[in-house]
Amino acid sequence: MNSFTKSDFPVFQANSGLVYLDSSATQQKPLAVLERVERYYREENANPLRGLYELGVKATEAYENAREAVRKFIGAKSVREIVFTRNATESLNLIAYSWGRTNIGEGDEVLVAISEHHSDLLPWQTLCKEKGAELKYLECDKSGRYTEKALRDALSERTKLFCIAQISNVFGRLNPIKRFAEICRENGTLIVCDAAQSAPHIAVDVQKLGVDFLAFSGHKMLAPMGIGVLYGREELLESMPPFLYGGEMIDTVTRCGASFAELPHKFEAGTVNAGGAVGLHAAIDYISELGLDEIERREEKLTALAFGEMKKIPHVNIIGADDPQEHHGILTFTVDGVHPHDIAAIFDSENIAVRAGHHCAQPLFHFLEIPSAARMSLAFYNDEEDIMRFIAVLKTLRRRMGYDG
Repeated sequence: MNSFTKSDFPVFQANSGLVYLDSSATQQKPLAVLERVERYYREENANPLRGLYELGVKATEAYENAREAVRKFIGAKSVREIVFTRNATESLNLIAYSWGRTNIGEGDEVLVAISEHHSDLLPWQTLCKEKGAELKYLECDKSGRYTEKALRDALSERTKLFCIAQISNVFGRLNPIKRFAEICRENGTLIVCDAAQSAPHIAVDVQKLGVDFLAFSGHKMLAPMGIGVLYGREELLESMPPFLYGGEMIDTVTRCGASFAELPHKFEAGTVNAGGAVGLHAAIDYISELGLDEIERREEKLTALAFGEMKKIPHVNIIGADDPQEHHGILTFTVDGVHPHDIAAIFDSENIAVRAGHHCAQPLFHFLEIPSAARMSLAFYNDEEDIMRFIAVLKTLRRRMGYDG
């Protein structure tokens, strides 16, 4: 599939004229994904991993086939390294509660990039308070750039973990994860990569990146809500205690104790989200057929168009680099004199969806000395008409709020 139309996405038929520019928050779902999920529940529904009858076996195969699809998609060595969760947030919490509580102690350090989403900050903040460890921040410049020197200077012999997103949900900047992983390895520090904003848009290969853990959400890459992925190096996951306890994650249970299932099932307690997993599998198939190279090409073109037109408008300030190629479909901005919530409301009145607020990155906004901002984030299913409608409304914002220019 080297071409597609918006007709692949039913939401655009159900909402005529919608310009959807909030794909960093969640992506729309193609018909192929919706139909696959429906078919699972219509024809294959059973509790995976439990029933030995034919339908139960089919459900288990569908669920485990999805795991293999994820393994291939991110280049992991083994399906044992792929844990299904609810979302990237749960994946990151799993690392903090399981690996963190086992390996972080008093006097240790956890280093977090200042631009991190709260999901990759609050688990570590909570853990450090609980364990008496020190939470440190790696700061970027105003364009969102992190340097190797800054990382080396921030690391110490006490730094157990470094956490950073591959692509920032505010700046849209692609961070040099492979190089950072090499620096961390030299220091004896593990690295956690939040790939929620990268996995839908660029090729992600965990072995090439050299990361220890990586997390992403299905709903940000065409799949249903409620399914996420944690990748962890097998030897790390093997050493970690379970995150949740209950059905399916056990081997044996006695009155006095229990032994736990092998990877990855020891981290997947209770009835699993099989429908979400098969939806994620279908999303991966859709992305693979279209091609990540094609997705990246389209999104770069649309980002450059939006960036160039926004730069022409007085009083519009784009947060981050002065180069559209550094934004990867994410353009966070302010308009002089106009509150971001008013920006979003005016766009909504024109059937254009953008986001406003601190984008779950309050420490970053404090660092930038900006209270909040609006954000437009696009995907390959957007087109030039969407961008130009966005620009046309953007030009009118100050006038609508009573300014002369």
